[in-house]
Amino acid sequence: MLRVLVFLLLLAVPAAAEEVVAGLSQNRISISTNFDGSEILIFGAVKREAVIPDEPLQVAIAVTGPSVPITVRRKEKRYGIWINTDHVDVDRAPSFYAVATSAPWEEVFRDVEDLRYRVSIRRAIRSVGAEIAGSQDFTSALIRIREANDLYQTNIGAVNLDEQTLFSTSVRLPANLTEGDYEARFFLTRGGRVVDSYTTTIAVQKVGLERFLFRLSRDNAVMYGLMSLAIAIAAGWGASAVFRFIRN
Repeated sequence: MLRVLVFLLLLAVPAAAEEVVAGLSQNRISISTNFDGSEILIFGAVKREAVIPDEPLQVAIAVTGPSVPITVRRKEKRYGIWINTDHVDVDRAPSFYAVATSAPWEEVFRDVEDLRYRVSIRRAIRSVGAEIAGSQDFTSALIRIREANDLYQTNIGAVNLDEQTLFSTSVRLPANLTEGDYEARFFLTRGGRVVDSYTTTIAVQKVGLERFLFRLSRDNAVMYGLMSLAIAIAAGWGASAVFRFIRN
């Protein structure tokens, strides 16, 4: 009898609504001496076991670089010189962040869902310890600076969604990337509520001479410093020798 009841309950429960099936054109980015940026094609589909609901489906995709603490300072001109005054310590800020949606933001995410999943750029930055007045201005300044350097991107309507099932977009990766694991998050929403999400990673790693110098600076700072000093001295001596030769 118990088995019959369980079977009837399972029949009464709707099938899993919708699931993300997604992929990337590349899961590894190599940073070499001539690296000038890259572009990743992101694509996927919606797996269903039921009829498509009448309410439109929306898709959002966020790519996040390694997050680190950062201090944002305000400069003011006093007595004819620019000096640092107030500052805010941001607990965690992504080194890179790009978010793309299939529709205007208010149609894709309700504010409570954005707060929960931290999808928008402002929500992805955490400055819990900021206590001075106007601390949000510091966050806005950080966003403006990184947007100008193409490190923060908000691409509304950049996700192509076909027949409520297939979706695709692309994300620009600038040349000034930070090495580490990047996270790609996929969200399906209806009525501003998340119905499913999926996460995968992209490895960004220096290669060749770039990686050798990076590891040396981390693992043997003294040797890295001595080598940098030797290169600077050699470059200075070489430039001086060239100028003397030209003058003579």
